[in-house]
Amino acid sequence: MASQENTVTVLVARKGRLRQRYDNEYRLVAGVVPYRVAADGQPEVLIVSTPNRDDLVFPKGGWEDDEDVYEAASREALEEAGVKGNIDRTALGLWVFRSKSSQADNDSPRGACKGYIFAMEVAEELDQWPEQDTHGRQWVSPADAYRLCRYEWMREALSALLDRLPAICHCQHQAATKPAAPELNERPGVVYMMMKAAATAEPALALC
Repeated sequence: MASQENTVTVLVARKGRLRQRYDNEYRLVAGVVPYRVAADGQPEVLIVSTPNRDDLVFPKGGWEDDEDVYEAASREALEEAGVKGNIDRTALGLWVFRSKSSQADNDSPRGACKGYIFAMEVAEELDQWPEQDTHGRQWVSPADAYRLCRYEWMREALSALLDRLPAICHCQHQAATKPAAPELNERPGVVYMMMKAAATAEPALALC
């Protein structure tokens, strides 16, 4: 009988910005707040580390022109955190991110990003993932996530997530009131209509 060789699938992170989507001069990004419900019925969220930093972030990155926004968010979760799951297609919100080099001119979109962030209920954790050498991962309670998160937009996204889990979340948090975000158009090749960024988005400075 002929022997069967084991097939190993190697996951590789996308690099570069050749397929990057833009809204005018804003670079479009997508990301997730990965979560699960622990055995005691309380939620936990997954945050990832980045090189040379002590604080932590949620997975996010560029939205490319051959994928819809949900695929982009799912891909970033896989590449940076090594997780797969189910995305809630109603966005937690839209935030404007500005790099340190663009902070001086807050009225210009140059060097800035617009990012949709979604809730993802994690269904699978991979033992290996594309960016594990630069992104470690850690499950934490929402209270610890508030303390460890790098940016204010992350705390706002976490509050929006916890607002959707009232039956299982009894954590102490002060959630901001936001209008519900509409489900986004799924057609590939379309730059989607942008929601108005939250009034508190300006302080949410992030490296894009």
